[in-house]
Amino acid sequence: MFRNLANSVIDKERVITTVQKAKEVRRVIDRLVTLGKTGTHHARRLAFDRTRCDDVVKKLFTTLADRYKTRAGGYTRVLRMSDRRWGDSAEMALIEMVDHPLIDRKRKRKDDKKAGKDAAEGGHPDAQAPGPKDTFNKFRRLFSSKSKINAQAGKQHQAKTGGAGRKAPSAGGGGSKTGGSSS
Repeated sequence: MFRNLANSVIDKERVITTVQKAKEVRRVIDRLVTLGKTGTHHARRLAFDRTRCDDVVKKLFTTLADRYKTRAGGYTRVLRMSDRRWGDSAEMALIEMVDHPLIDRKRKRKDDKKAGKDAAEGGHPDAQAPGPKDTFNKFRRLFSSKSKINAQAGKQHQAKTGGAGRKAPSAGGGGSKTGGSSS
């Protein structure tokens, strides 16, 4: 399970999962990226043994090794999401690789400020980069409709049960299948 999740995080650089899985897979990913930074043939074989995916190993030893060559650890970020999973109400989290040029918001803000200064100093007017894209916009839209549906379903359930957590007993009384009394 952790192999597949780690492969997905390394390949896509951002995955939604439960908080517990995200915290556990973070250790696996950190060890794989450290292997990628070593760059030896033995480390490549070990990484393939743990991932069983050529594309992931290739990305570990090229893209990610170059990106994290100065970073000592902490290659992933776990962000808790406000909404819970529909079926079992599990706490959800977004796990992503840090320092990604398209994902990292801090770097975008710094680049936007630099581009704004260049444009203000007489640079080309098109030099200013567009504002940072909201990372959670897609998820907000996705979960906002579900939370409205959940709220309506909760109100309907509360109206049926009279505010109690379970359904009110029927007029027939007991627990027999025929609906009559048990005596």
